[in-house]
Amino acid sequence: MKPFQGTINVDVRHSTPDWTPYLPPKAPDNAPNILYIVWDDVGIAGFSCFGNPIIETPNLDRIAQMGLRYTNWHTTALCSPTRSCLLTGRSAHRNNMACITEGANGFPGLSALIPPENGMLSEILVEQGWATYAIGKWHLSPDIESTVASTRRSWPLGRGFERFYGFIGAETNQWYPDLTQDNQLIDQPYLPKDGYHLSKDLTDKAISYIADVKQCAPKKPWFIYLAYGATHAPHHAPQEWIDKYKGKFDMGYEKFRELTLEKMKALEIVPENTELSPLNPWPVNEVIIEGDYVRPWETLSLDEKKLFCKMAEVYAGYLSYTDHEIGRLLDYLEETKQLENTIFVSVSDNGASAEGSPNGSVNENKFFNNWPDDLQENLKNIDKLGSPDTYNHYPTGWAAAFNTPYKMFKRYSLEGGIADACIISWPKAMKEVAGQVRDQYHHATDIMPTILNLCGITPPNQIKGVSQSSFDGVSMAYTFDKPDAPDQRKTQYYAMLGTRAIYHDGWKAVARHAPLSGKGNFHSDEWELYHVENDRTEMHNLADKHPDKLRELIDLWFIEAGKHNVLPLDDRSPFEQMSLERPSEAEITRDRFIYYPNTSPVPNNIAVDLRGRDFLTVIKLDEVNDDVNGIIFAQGSRFGGQVLFIQHRKLIYINNFIGIEEQVIQSNELLPTGNVNIELLFKKESMDERYTTHGKLKMFVNEKPVAEGALKIQPGKYSLAGEGLCIGFDNADPVSKQYDVPFPFKGGVIKFVAFDVSGKPISNLTHDFARLMARD
Repeated sequence: MKPFQGTINVDVRHSTPDWTPYLPPKAPDNAPNILYIVWDDVGIAGFSCFGNPIIETPNLDRIAQMGLRYTNWHTTALCSPTRSCLLTGRSAHRNNMACITEGANGFPGLSALIPPENGMLSEILVEQGWATYAIGKWHLSPDIESTVASTRRSWPLGRGFERFYGFIGAETNQWYPDLTQDNQLIDQPYLPKDGYHLSKDLTDKAISYIADVKQCAPKKPWFIYLAYGATHAPHHAPQEWIDKYKGKFDMGYEKFRELTLEKMKALEIVPENTELSPLNPWPVNEVIIEGDYVRPWETLSLDEKKLFCKMAEVYAGYLSYTDHEIGRLLDYLEETKQLENTIFVSVSDNGASAEGSPNGSVNENKFFNNWPDDLQENLKNIDKLGSPDTYNHYPTGWAAAFNTPYKMFKRYSLEGGIADACIISWPKAMKEVAGQVRDQYHHATDIMPTILNLCGITPPNQIKGVSQSSFDGVSMAYTFDKPDAPDQRKTQYYAMLGTRAIYHDGWKAVARHAPLSGKGNFHSDEWELYHVENDRTEMHNLADKHPDKLRELIDLWFIEAGKHNVLPLDDRSPFEQMSLERPSEAEITRDRFIYYPNTSPVPNNIAVDLRGRDFLTVIKLDEVNDDVNGIIFAQGSRFGGQVLFIQHRKLIYINNFIGIEEQVIQSNELLPTGNVNIELLFKKESMDERYTTHGKLKMFVNEKPVAEGALKIQPGKYSLAGEGLCIGFDNADPVSKQYDVPFPFKGGVIKFVAFDVSGKPISNLTHDFARLMARD
């Protein structure tokens, strides 16, 4: 605060006030608004203004025509790391964000907790008088800090944003999202049957927040970080938008790549001499994992081609629909005379995703459970793709296509994972260069320094008393009026999930090591060398011709790795990484978990874990009457989960095995009235090679057995994010087709739902829980 400059006497009448130290920060006159639009998993060839010949994105084109497209801009190859760079101007590993937050580990560079010395753009702007809002995907808080019991220091409101509306984790169902407003979990405002889609909801909220600030302080600028779920899986879109692309992808992904490269050259997105990279540049199993293989189009059956084309149509509808929603926001800004003085930054966080496997998927949760997709099951659901009935993702072939002309996709340090679309537009200041392209080499860390430069803000030495670290990024503003200016970024390291690369002065070295391969032995990696200044698509390996240059770059990689806390490297599979035990404020290592009604959903990462073990579930119900009905507990969704509910006064337990099969265990007796004790006892009998737990579940009511049945429990989590454990309701996508959400519990009182995974004898547990019931 500035020192008080007034005078103070005994009598206020003889004193002079000075308001200066007590006024809120005020932005300079005519300071610009700032809008980040962060796309998820959209490859550089996904947008029409970057060369896509089919998918229509007229509103992104509109932003591009008011500014500059950057054709040599790079990311980290994965979402959380790139997003951390965009907001801090520091490298992913200096942000402790080596991986997605779900893959955090207890090492410098890998903890997923961005340190306070790496201040975010929001923390700087809010102290300069901007209103700051985060809307959409966050994915910058470690799992340990992602529950209602957590510290909120890493949530948006803990990092300089004044309001937040969106989802904290990696992904969410676009029809039934896992929503948080500010620091509190909330239900979605309305359901899909009433026209709900997350892209629409996020756009509505952006317009609402802008209107809020402008009606109270018309001259106050705003910064909105708008991160849509699109186009991360699940690929969900209104049917009319999917139908727009019927038959448009029938040529297949290989022909699509040829057409796209041709258009990219015409738009000057890539140099005229750019060659089309091969679909499978490295051999399967020897280097890349089987799930990253791209099946040649001519090897597909007619049914497979039909399915794959439909998956591309759904994706296109998803992308176009979200672009349409951006159009509504642009129209609002134009109508309210805010468009001209708004700085737009539109980027994708990494290349297109191959998480749909070579055959595509109707349920991406299978990927995280290490479970293969079944072609016949996928074909059976072809007309449901994009609807609430699927959690779909296209096959690897379309990922390669939407990364045209580059090799591979998300997760790889080859260009397909890291060369992404970037648009910077400031209509008021860019009229002379509007619609042009720039080809200087840049990175996600360069965006924040650029914004501060444009706003005339000197980076602060401290934020909230914490001394600030130096930026890794450089401002890109020098390129605005100098299209041929020499690159000011000379060096950039890459490291993601076991992959490695280094760029320096037009050259790039790439380790021949695939992500998530589990192979380790990094010291044995073969390195490739490319002169990417003339060979953008890494087609000509010059390692044998220039061994000294290769050695220089490898050594440089290790120097950069040391500077940025890159080591240790981790190429373990998603299943292995997600199965690691991690610390938590929620004390998830305990044997007994007790949950209560009228509480928020408990995230899957800290809820009781029933995989691979015996368990006992005990429920105490009081004041049960003849009208008893509804959910007792629900966890997961139609794509994998478990639920216990009462319907027609009968007790029903359903285990939904990765969306493949609903295993139903139902009592045929009417539930008694009064006070009722329910027990579910599962005894593990075996575990198969896919880590699926097999056993038998018995159901008891007031100690009387009422039903039993065989059960198999999926090997992985019910979801990557969201769809947590709910008591007395189901808050999002239903676990079973037998009810509609929220199906709240009525006709009685749930006192508690308890799970015991200690493996103790049932007689001891019954005694323990009897005392618990007496106490409650």
